Amino acid sequence: KLCGYLQKLSGKGPLRGFRSRWFVFDPRRCYLYYFKGPQEPLPLGHIDIASACFSYHQPEAGAAAAGDEPAAFEVHSPGGAVAVLKAATRQDMTYWLQELQQKRWEYCNNLDAAKRDSRTSPTPSDFSRGLVAKDNPDLSILSQNASAERARNILAVETSPTDLVGEQAASQPAPVQASAINFSLKQWSTEIKNSMSSLRKGNNENRKSIFYTTEEWELLDPTPKDLEDSMALEEKRKHLAEGSKGLTSSAFPFDFGRIPHKARRPLLKDMIGSSKNRSGSDSSPTEWCSGSGNKLVSELQLKYQSQQEELEKLKKDLLSQKELVRLLQQTVRSSQYDKYFASRLCEGVPKDKLELLHQKDDQILGLNNQLEKLNLEKDSLQQEVKNLKCKVGELNEQLGMLMETIQAKDEVIMKLSRQLSECEDSASSPGGAVNSPMATCANKELQELDRLKDNLQGYKTQNKFLNKEILELSALRRNAEAREREWQAKYTSLEAKLCQIESKYLILLQEMKTPVCSEEQSPAREVITQLLEDALKAETNEQAEQAFFKPHLVSEYDIYGFQTVPEDDEEEKLVAKSRALDLRSLSLSENREISAGVKWENYLASTMNREIVRCVELKNLIRSGIPHEHRSKIWKWCVNLHVKKFKDSTAPGYFQNLLQSALEKQNPASKQIELDLLRTLPNNKHYSSPTSEGIQKLRNVLLAFSWRNPDIGYCQGLNRLVAIALLYLEQEDAFWCLVTIVEVFMPRDYYTKTLLGSQVDQRVFKDLMSEKLPRLHAHFEQYKVDYTLITFNWFLVVFVDSVVSDILFKIWDSFLYEGPKVIFRFALALFKYKEEEILKLQDSMSIFKYLRYFTRTVLDVRKLTAIAFGDLNPFPLRQIRNRRTYHLEKVRLELTELEAIREDFLRERETCVEKRDLISDDEEDS
Repeated sequence: KLCGYLQKLSGKGPLRGFRSRWFVFDPRRCYLYYFKGPQEPLPLGHIDIASACFSYHQPEAGAAAAGDEPAAFEVHSPGGAVAVLKAATRQDMTYWLQELQQKRWEYCNNLDAAKRDSRTSPTPSDFSRGLVAKDNPDLSILSQNASAERARNILAVETSPTDLVGEQAASQPAPVQASAINFSLKQWSTEIKNSMSSLRKGNNENRKSIFYTTEEWELLDPTPKDLEDSMALEEKRKHLAEGSKGLTSSAFPFDFGRIPHKARRPLLKDMIGSSKNRSGSDSSPTEWCSGSGNKLVSELQLKYQSQQEELEKLKKDLLSQKELVRLLQQTVRSSQYDKYFASRLCEGVPKDKLELLHQKDDQILGLNNQLEKLNLEKDSLQQEVKNLKCKVGELNEQLGMLMETIQAKDEVIMKLSRQLSECEDSASSPGGAVNSPMATCANKELQELDRLKDNLQGYKTQNKFLNKEILELSALRRNAEAREREWQAKYTSLEAKLCQIESKYLILLQEMKTPVCSEEQSPAREVITQLLEDALKAETNEQAEQAFFKPHLVSEYDIYGFQTVPEDDEEEKLVAKSRALDLRSLSLSENREISAGVKWENYLASTMNREIVRCVELKNLIRSGIPHEHRSKIWKWCVNLHVKKFKDSTAPGYFQNLLQSALEKQNPASKQIELDLLRTLPNNKHYSSPTSEGIQKLRNVLLAFSWRNPDIGYCQGLNRLVAIALLYLEQEDAFWCLVTIVEVFMPRDYYTKTLLGSQVDQRVFKDLMSEKLPRLHAHFEQYKVDYTLITFNWFLVVFVDSVVSDILFKIWDSFLYEGPKVIFRFALALFKYKEEEILKLQDSMSIFKYLRYFTRTVLDVRKLTAIAFGDLNPFPLRQIRNRRTYHLEKVRLELTELEAIREDFLRERETCVEKRDLISDDEEDS
């Protein structure tokens, strides 16, 4: 992956300079995103490489004389925008230029935008594991020009990057520019968001507080007991707001004393001020320069002093505002106490006790005021110590500079002494006077020759790169012109086809409005038949010159291998194709926004030299959906996270040993497993026939699990869980994924013969429906619709065959990371998504019929995710566990009663002659 540190020229006026940024190339859109650092989740901006050209940066006269900017280059974008980037070395600059050239060349030659999108057709190299990785989609790539490729290879410059380029660079410190201010005023909102994200990353995700319910702080009404506790613990809690003596009382219902203390965030102007201080201290050596630079330095110093004075004024205003806030807090605190004492007085508390409490309260307030003064003195002393340390550091820097100057002067003295001794020796010899000037001239000429050779080599490299750039731009321009001509022809063809379809629709509408023939002879029937045939016509291979520019909106299979349009039912075929077109439209609209893939690239690059750990940033990324190229890796990490204790207690080769035992010995579950293999996912090409690769893997995983867990053995539903896991995981990882779901996530008896855990979850879900969606729950109760008959399968197989494939895998992403609570979230979200449509139905038959298929009409995964993780909050897991415990006891009692009734029936059947011929379904099966 192309990523690493570069310095970007940005800012205006005195703040203009190079700032270190972390750059990541996104091959999906051919964008070069830049971040403040590798750990930042949001980019500051991007550069469009697809339509850009590159050149070397020509430094200004002053910078060129000082030897500055040795490795800077320019990226010229459409519209005249120029981005100046600087690498740490010329070697890195050459590497970046050649890689960006190559990426642009590959992107522009791969012209099929629909297939280039990772959502529609991931390349085989994107996947490392799973059945989806075995797919080999044929990407339509423009035929290469042999002469152009040969010329590009000849002009290419061989170079290798340093440690500041590549994923390993994320663990390296950013290169520091001497006088750079690493803060962007233009992207200040993104900077603040990234700062908040980094602060949240350091906090414990599982922190608990009576105020912390979802992810926001709440102000709660204080109770009398809370007031008593706050008075008793007043001296121990230093961060509470202090009261003030003699202030007027007022009623205020909130307890500000319970708001947790937060450290003061650095303000924007403070950050700019500190940056200016660094800039001023770092640029002090420039005062040694003479000429026109002195005038510029004096102007900058004047500007800096004026801005510093303004900054001090703002700091004073800030302190006054803080003092005002403190006084207001004291007022609120005093009013709370007065209100409390007034309530106590009304309750008949003796007056002498209240006066004693007032005296103690005044003493406490006085001590708090003294403590505050001491804290202020302490802060001032600490500030003085910091200032003294800064002065000591500056003196040490000056001392170091003086020592370096003295050392340089010593070296000059030694050099002059050697030259003097050489001159004296040459003067003592007869021909020395003649040879010495000639030797000096020869040395100067050799040095000049070496310098010219170096310049010549640099110009040769630069000339090669620029020639290659011209060659590539010319080839890309010719390709763009050819593409434009082909698109024009395709547009004309599509326009003609659209006119034909519009003509048929007009005929149909006219016939429907004013029929002129009988119903049997009406042309409307022929038009409708023709339109349906055109809509459902399979995509055939077109001519070679038009195949590349085919719209390719709906293919036979999606990227997961699921069939998009069924072959048997004509009515379902039309609905399925309409749904596939809607999904394609949604995906195209999503691709216009900033790619989420670059956020994943940046996050994974920051974890190159450390393990992935649970954090808020990772949870938010997973909730937004894992990109296809990273899903195998993240799923495997999630599974290993949950079954680590199981895997640590097993011997190496545990899965293979289980599989070997299952293949050698007869397994009671083998027969049922074989019957269900081809019924698992018949609409997926990886499991559609006995010879499919997924069938054998599915058999192996199910047999191995039946030997590991003989209490369950095999249950219908496990085959679908394994089939989904095998699309992105290898056999052993899919086996541990099944162990995670059955033995870690789900309660006991979830997949046993009684399905006890599944029944309990349906009752818990009913409780949540009545709480989160009361209108819809009342609607179901009114028409006596048992919706758990529909949702039971959702929970048992985690929505497999219930929602469209795109939404299914987004649900599984969050499910494997967060656990079974995600199933409740998305089950409620599906009902809330279609709540208004369901409420319009006014009879039980139409409601139940709608519930059987409505999940297939939910297509907008972003809206569904926002409902699941936003609108349904708070969603505590403890509440689900408590309700599971409650309903588990009830279901067990009911099963015990049913078992007793069954035994009574069997006993009565044995004694009664008339009922001996009656047998149950279970007895008939056995």
